[in-house]
Amino acid sequence: MIRFHKRGSFHGNFSVNTNLILANIILFFVFTILIFVNQKFLDYIALKPSNIFQGLYLWTFLTSMLMHGGFFHILANMFSLFFLGTLAERILGAKRYIYLYLISGLFAGLFFVLLSQFFTADFNTYAVGASGALFGLIGFLMIITPNLSVYVMFIPIPIKMKYAAPGILAVLWLISAAGNVPIGNTAHLGGLIAGLFYGFYLRRKFPRKTERINKYFN
Repeated sequence: MIRFHKRGSFHGNFSVNTNLILANIILFFVFTILIFVNQKFLDYIALKPSNIFQGLYLWTFLTSMLMHGGFFHILANMFSLFFLGTLAERILGAKRYIYLYLISGLFAGLFFVLLSQFFTADFNTYAVGASGALFGLIGFLMIITPNLSVYVMFIPIPIKMKYAAPGILAVLWLISAAGNVPIGNTAHLGGLIAGLFYGFYLRRKFPRKTERINKYFN
């Protein structure tokens, strides 16, 4: 979970991000009920590499982004999305923000599926959640606002985004490896790569604007 240190805080509602949060929450309950009624619906909602390689349920690249594995999962992701998405939308505007969010999430899913060939445990594992898209936002902010102070998970002191982003990824990977916890680490990495790429692209295309943003959060 991520929230901003006081200096980098923003207040107000931004329609695209608010709608994304609402869509995630509503569809979480809808999908949970469907799966409870019939477990077979899981294949129609969650992303599973073995299905994709057979050309089945290709729409799950999108639906899996709107499904979560439990209340804590969606709570943590929506809490982070509220802060990260609010800032990213304010910097990018609604149109570019939704493109970044969706492309990051889709690329995260694609990355997860492609790398599943090298991880036997992942090939038949379902992936759900907005984490891939969230890591896209994290990667973007890591480049555009590297000195933005954020609070990460349960750490009581603010950490600069340029250190927090790789730190979060590393910690999740360690938790997954040490506790055999099914965390979509390759999806997180894919989303982060997409966000980093977009951040570098904007920094080259709009050097003055991105530098002003960077200085604002320095």
